[in-house]
Amino acid sequence: MQAQTLSSYGSGACDTPLLGDTIGDNLARTVLRVPNAEALVDVPSGRRWTYAELDADSTALALGLLARGVEAGDRIGIWSQNCPEWTLLQFATAKVGAVLVNVNPAYRSHELAFVIGHSGMRMLVSAVAAKRSDYRAMIAQVRSQYQDLRDVVYIGEGSWDELVAAGAAASSMDQLTERMATLSCDDPINIQYTSGTTGFPKGATLSHHNILNNAFFVGELVGYTERDRICLPVPFYHCFGMVMGNLAATSHGAAVVIPAPAFEATATLKAVELERCTSLYGVPTMFIAELALEDFAAYDLSSLRTGIMAGSPCPVEVMKRVVAEMNMSEVAICYGMTETSPVSTMTRVDDDLIRRTETVGRVMPHLEVKVVDTVTGRTVPRGEPGELCTRGTSVMLGYWNEPEKTAEAIDSARWMHTEDLARMDDDGYVSIVGRIKDMVIRGGENVYPREIEEFLYSHPDIADVQVVGVPDPIYGEELMAWIVMRPDAEPLTAESVRAFCLGRMAHYKVPRYVHVVDGFPMTVTGKIRKVEMRAEAVEILAGTQKDS
Repeated sequence: MQAQTLSSYGSGACDTPLLGDTIGDNLARTVLRVPNAEALVDVPSGRRWTYAELDADSTALALGLLARGVEAGDRIGIWSQNCPEWTLLQFATAKVGAVLVNVNPAYRSHELAFVIGHSGMRMLVSAVAAKRSDYRAMIAQVRSQYQDLRDVVYIGEGSWDELVAAGAAASSMDQLTERMATLSCDDPINIQYTSGTTGFPKGATLSHHNILNNAFFVGELVGYTERDRICLPVPFYHCFGMVMGNLAATSHGAAVVIPAPAFEATATLKAVELERCTSLYGVPTMFIAELALEDFAAYDLSSLRTGIMAGSPCPVEVMKRVVAEMNMSEVAICYGMTETSPVSTMTRVDDDLIRRTETVGRVMPHLEVKVVDTVTGRTVPRGEPGELCTRGTSVMLGYWNEPEKTAEAIDSARWMHTEDLARMDDDGYVSIVGRIKDMVIRGGENVYPREIEEFLYSHPDIADVQVVGVPDPIYGEELMAWIVMRPDAEPLTAESVRAFCLGRMAHYKVPRYVHVVDGFPMTVTGKIRKVEMRAEAVEILAGTQKDS
């Protein structure tokens, strides 16, 4: 009898049960277990909190919210780069059952106005400014348009102190205890606006159950305990920071270390050395920047053992250097999306380097994943490419007030369609091939940019590379490679790239065009914005053809 071909389906069998806590109750259990363990360190200001102190300060803030009349389900915005107050508000809102609305620090007034109006925001907690952004001026510009926005509180100013003091004056601890007792782990607790490529973003709505369990099992798979110290240079406003970072730490009694308000390679490595961090997070571009520091070898990174790399695919050579030169022998690769809280697949501590460089791991505990044909929707045999779908406790409640868009993303069987192209091997490991929208069809051949990027990374003069499709009158689409050169290397040309590929890659996969750049357009979370690259590539080629 012929062996039956396995289908591309995996489920995360696990003996460890799911958590049924709210975020506030889960923090309380950690405080009872390790009250004196360090919970939060802000390197720029030198401030520190034990778990008992973090709980006390987030409770004081929660009491202030109650004194201001905040009800369960009210939306409270946070617009700031990384700081301790961000974390305190995250737990304070969870304790009173308010929905925390994460506002991208890069937003301008037009985008801020959309998020305030779309979420029905009742209160906005904001930094005064960040980098070149004057938050106070932008808030003043849009506030009068929205009657629901009753309070604006500025971090580090009197309005923040007044909010905390309002709770103390009210002496409302009984009220908070009563409020927490009414909350359910299935209540919405967070709205995260996804980076829409066209039009306005959608508000992914996540519950206590979604993000707490996702965080807990991420922490389980990298072996977190109260002895771990996690350096977080990734933004809190995204799941990477507030879920995989803050909540993974607090659900295990580990410490969160904030190296800087926004990513700085030098500040990150200094924080690892100074605070003896055992874990470091980042998107691949962050690790690339750290490794590229002229004085990289001078930092003592011997305390590191693990970390998480996520946000976009990691070049194989970068991962090898992170393991060998940053002492991160147990570093994990995570894959997911905001709508799935975020992690769907993850490598394990005992996975070899091949698994951690060529795949995004296996399905997370208690979740399901499958790879389906993009036309028929049927699950494909293992080894064949298709769209990756995920189902389980991590899948969002839906897009805030947008049932039609929710139905487009989550089918009737509760499968979240990721729009990512993937393959699953015989052992259940998943490899991301690319985005459905990124796949290039050249002369009838399906071309996956990720494969070409990995090959070009092996060129000794290339530091980073991204490949996009551009329109072509003969083949339908052609390939353009955007290349960042290594220091002191001569810029590559299309001819030199073609010569490098000759005999080593099918002709239809060889980029026809080469564009040398200093960097790529990216979101704040480090994801490459290929939609912008494609648009710019079309303009570049149009200008070249016009000139010729």
